[in-house]
Amino acid sequence: MAETMKGLKRTCRCGEVTNALVGQSVTVMGWVAKQRNKGGIIFVDMRDRAGLLQVIFEESDCGAENFAKAEKLRSEFVIAVVGTVEKRSGAVNENLATGDIEIRAKEVRILSEAQTPPFPIESNSKTKEDIRLKYRYLDLRRPDQQQKIILRSKIAAAYRRFLTDEGFMEIETPILCKSTPEGARDYLVPSRVHPGTFYALPQSPQIFKQLLMCSGYDRYFQIAKCFRDEDLRADRQPEFTQVDMELSFVDVDDVIDVNERLIQYVCKEAIGLDIELPLPRIRWEDAMNRYGSDKPDTRFGMELVNVSDVVAGCNFAVFKGALENGGSVRGLNAKGQAGMPRKKIDALVEFAKGYGAKGLAYLAVQEDGSYKSSFAKFMTEEELAALVAAMDGQPGDLLLFAADKNNIVWSVLGALRLELGEQMGLIDHSKFNFLWVVEFPQFEYSEEEGRYMAMHHPFTMPMEEDLPLLEIDPGKVRAKAYDIVLNGVELGGGSVRIFQDDVQERMFTALGFTKEKAHEQFGFLLDAFKYGVPPHAGLAYGLDRLVMLLTGADSIREVIAFPKVKDASCLMTNAPDVVEDKQLTELGIAIAAPAETEE
Repeated sequence: MAETMKGLKRTCRCGEVTNALVGQSVTVMGWVAKQRNKGGIIFVDMRDRAGLLQVIFEESDCGAENFAKAEKLRSEFVIAVVGTVEKRSGAVNENLATGDIEIRAKEVRILSEAQTPPFPIESNSKTKEDIRLKYRYLDLRRPDQQQKIILRSKIAAAYRRFLTDEGFMEIETPILCKSTPEGARDYLVPSRVHPGTFYALPQSPQIFKQLLMCSGYDRYFQIAKCFRDEDLRADRQPEFTQVDMELSFVDVDDVIDVNERLIQYVCKEAIGLDIELPLPRIRWEDAMNRYGSDKPDTRFGMELVNVSDVVAGCNFAVFKGALENGGSVRGLNAKGQAGMPRKKIDALVEFAKGYGAKGLAYLAVQEDGSYKSSFAKFMTEEELAALVAAMDGQPGDLLLFAADKNNIVWSVLGALRLELGEQMGLIDHSKFNFLWVVEFPQFEYSEEEGRYMAMHHPFTMPMEEDLPLLEIDPGKVRAKAYDIVLNGVELGGGSVRIFQDDVQERMFTALGFTKEKAHEQFGFLLDAFKYGVPPHAGLAYGLDRLVMLLTGADSIREVIAFPKVKDASCLMTNAPDVVEDKQLTELGIAIAAPAETEE
C-alpha cells in the first residue's frame, strides 16, 4: 500500500547531494533505478532529474520495518528516503557526480509502486522509437533524454534573459488567427459561434509582430508555438516553437548585430561554447554556386565547380542539352575516391535521382593519369584534360557531374556533397560553424502557379538599388533577407520589412495580387500602415533545431517533450482521433466519405 509524504519535506535532489553534506541528514525523493540485495545489506540506486544517488540499507541503521520495505523495492518505484550522507565505503564511481558519496538510510517510504516498464529506463536506449514514443512519459525519465529537455529549458531561459536585457518586451500574440496565403497549408479551426467560418492556427506571428511595431512597442519577442500542415517528412513537426522577434528603426546590420551577440550568449550559457564574432556572411548566390545550398555546411570543403564554359563545345549530349536549355554543368571532386567500386557509384547515381537528377556523369582519374569515365568517348582528349584541370583533378580523384537547370544541379550536388562528406569522414562533428546567408532573391518562380512567389513573404523589403527591377525583371530583385545557419541547418531567418505604401503595392502587383485581393487578405495590416509605421525588421529562430544541434540529438523529436511522428500523429494519445457526432453537428460539419479508388 502506498504511503504519503506527511511529515517529510525534500531537502535536495538526488544529484545535488555533495561532499559538503557529508555527516548531515537529508531527505531525497525519486525513482528506484536499481535494487541489489546482498543479504544483510541492500543497495538502491535512486534517480531524479538531477542525477543518480546510491542509498544503503542495513537493518541495524533503519530497523526491521524499513529494511523489509527496502527488500520490496523494484525498478521505477517512487520512494522517499531519510538518511545520513557518508563517504562511500566501497569503490568510487568516477562516472557519477555523486560517485564518491552515498546515503545511509534511516527511513524509507514507498510513495508509489510500479509495474515492470515495457523497456529499460536507461541512457542510450536500444528500444525502437515507436515503442518509446507510445510510452513517452517513461522515455522522458531516461537520463540522457532528461538532459536534452533540461538543456532546452536552459536555452529558452537564456534567450529570455538576453532579450529582456536588450530592451525587448515579451508579448503574446493570438493562436486563433485569420487564414492567409503565401505559405504552407494552415491548420483550420471551425467556429461554432460563426457557422461556416474558420480560424487558422498561426504559421508564425508575422503580421501581429509587425502590428506591434505600428503600435510603438519598439522591440518585441516571444517564444511562440507555430503550426504548419505540411507534407509528411521524417523530421518535420506539425507544431514547433519559434523564438520570434521584431525591432523598429533598424536595418540589416542592426538585426545581425543583436542576434550575433544573442547566439554568442545562448551558446555560452547553454553548453559553455565560445562563439567568435562577427560571424561569416555569404551571399545567397555565392552559397548556391559554392555549396549547392542556401544553408551550407562549411565544416568541410569539396565545393561545387561550374564547368559550363569548359564543356560548352563538347558533343556529350547530356552536357550540351543542359546548356542549350539555359542550365549549367557543375561538378564535385571526391578526392582519393577514384577506386570507388562501380556498385557504390551506381548507388550515388540513384541517390542523385532522388533529388531530381536524370543521372550522374563521372570520371575517375587513375593513378597512371588515364581516365575511367561514363562519358569520355563523347569528348576529345583535349576536352577531357581541360575538364579535369578545371576540377583540379589529380590521380586518384573521382569527379562527379550534374547537368540540368541550375536549381536541379544545385539541389543534386548540394545533397551529394553532404552524402560524400559523411561517407568520406570529412565532417568534424565537434565543430559549430555559424554563418549568415544574405541577399536572397526576392522572388522564386512557381511553374505550378504560373507566377512569381515571395521567397520569404510579401512584406520583405527589396534592396533599394533593385527597386527599379520590380516591374521589368522581378527574378533579379534581391531581398533584404537573412538566414542564420549552423552546420548546414537553417536556425532562423528574417528580413527588413516593407513600410512604404507604394513599395508594398508594387510588391503585391509583382506577386499577381489585385488591390482587392491584397486588401481581402491583409487589409488590417495595410490599414494600420496608413497611421504611421516605423521602419522595422525581424527574425525568428527554430528553437527545436537549435536545441537539437547543441545537444547532439539525431532528431528534433528528441528535444520536444511530446512530439508527433512523421504522419503528424501522436503515438501516446492517438491524436488525431474521431470526435462525437454531437460535436460535429454543433460546428455544422459533415464528414464526407472518402472517394473510392478504381481497381
